[in-house]
Amino acid sequence: MAVNIPGVIAIAFFYLMVLGTGIWASFKSKRKQKESAATGMDMALLGNRSINCVVGSFTMTATCVGGAFIVGTTEIVYLPSIGLTEAVPLILSLSFTFIFGALVMTKPLREGNFVTIVDPFYIKYGKGISSGLSLVSVLVEMLLFPATLMGLGGIMSLVLDFNFSVSVWISAAVVITYTVMGGLYSVAYTDVIQLTLTLVGLCICVPFVLMNPATMDISQTLTNNTFHAPWIGQPDIKRIGIIVDDFLFMGLGTAAFQSFQQRILSASSSTTAKTSCYVASVFVLIFGIPPILLGAAAASTDWNQTTYGSPSPFERGEAALALPIIVNHLTPPFISIVCVACVAAAVMSSGDSILLSAASVFTTNIYKNILRPKASDREGQWVIRVSVVVMGVVGASFTYLKNSIVVFWFLCVELAYIIIFPELICVLFFNIANGYGAVMGLPMGLLLRLLTGDPVLGLEPVLHFPGSTLEDGVYVQYAPVKTISMLTTFVAILLFSYLASVLFNKGVLPEKWDVFKVKAQHSPVPLSPVTEKQDKENETFLSERHNSK
Repeated sequence: MAVNIPGVIAIAFFYLMVLGTGIWASFKSKRKQKESAATGMDMALLGNRSINCVVGSFTMTATCVGGAFIVGTTEIVYLPSIGLTEAVPLILSLSFTFIFGALVMTKPLREGNFVTIVDPFYIKYGKGISSGLSLVSVLVEMLLFPATLMGLGGIMSLVLDFNFSVSVWISAAVVITYTVMGGLYSVAYTDVIQLTLTLVGLCICVPFVLMNPATMDISQTLTNNTFHAPWIGQPDIKRIGIIVDDFLFMGLGTAAFQSFQQRILSASSSTTAKTSCYVASVFVLIFGIPPILLGAAAASTDWNQTTYGSPSPFERGEAALALPIIVNHLTPPFISIVCVACVAAAVMSSGDSILLSAASVFTTNIYKNILRPKASDREGQWVIRVSVVVMGVVGASFTYLKNSIVVFWFLCVELAYIIIFPELICVLFFNIANGYGAVMGLPMGLLLRLLTGDPVLGLEPVLHFPGSTLEDGVYVQYAPVKTISMLTTFVAILLFSYLASVLFNKGVLPEKWDVFKVKAQHSPVPLSPVTEKQDKENETFLSERHNSK
């Protein structure tokens, strides 16, 4: 099969349009900076906190709707072991992410005038713990980047017969270029175009797929075993624990991503941030419909009637490529090109957010706070640019694994859910939380999760919760093990924080052993949420940041 020249030209035109929009936004960013006298880092990382509601709604949605979301959702619906019964809760959980962000996270983060989600850890715990959590945050974002690129590489290689690696690296280069040039402004304004094209492209592709003669009526295959197992999945009462666990870990884990919180912090006001979250919660539901229908079509197709032939993608072990296979074999050539463009748009809309978020945490919380506290604003801007390039190259390098997109996607969210989310909630809402609790809580939750096993990573369970059964040679934990691990982290943070506070303030342990200066935080306080009053250390930190500008 020769390279699809018209398709390559169409994609090249799309890339140039996105790149042009990013460059235009970078010039707009520079003009805004001169008008407002904002620092270069403020413009690059948060757009000088001036993103309006319309642009904010699009860029907020883009933090969740990307290549991993579209290609991954199609794969989830197509897989017989997962199907619709677990795909719908996952999409609803992402909608819940935005609602949770609006109701819970917006007020404390914006009142603290933070730049990243690691800032409150630096204020309360100091350099050591904040640097460790910064590395976790950067790792989570970087692992998500290849998940977005792999979806694009797969569809380009199948539909356009374009080399997988070449398509991945070209896409990464475009994203890196406009992100380096314009920072958040370029990211936000390109998101508007990218998400619009994504939705239009998917809506065009879906009817052609569903009306293909080889595709049966998806309503008939929902619960019937025809060419494939029913795409409803396994609606078994014993799987409720898994479904609830997936809903919570995806919804709350995504809320712990810097890319999501960066949109809240960059809004022009708290009201704008909340409104953007509410709009995004509806948008993500709309964007979830086409991938579900495409996954259903893949499970309802007689592949023997197509150019793909038998056996089916699932039987060949190519379920992760369900979307590109559908597009390549069930739609006319022109329509397949449109679908490639919409996936490319989705990849870029989330890819740029990921790179900028990882660079934000590294520059603000590692380089500027720890390595070079006296770094100038210009130096900080260059560190952001270099960080975007390095993290983009490293993230794109992981695509050689060519693993399931769902595996990468879930792994990133799970790390954020078990480690970052409980730490963030404790530092924002509980005065009792201190460095000792933060240090002890992190390994306890992570260790428990590893001991419960993970068949995807090849980990055999050591701990078997009630309901655990051996199915086809693999132990399945029907208990909500991810949520139990997260709650273990949460309880351990508060428990060890309170214990350390009592021991040092009662004089049981000598003050010279108090590494995290718990005694300086006065007497042990009840396990209650913090008040609205900013503590002196927070005020000092913000004052120093303001003066450094």
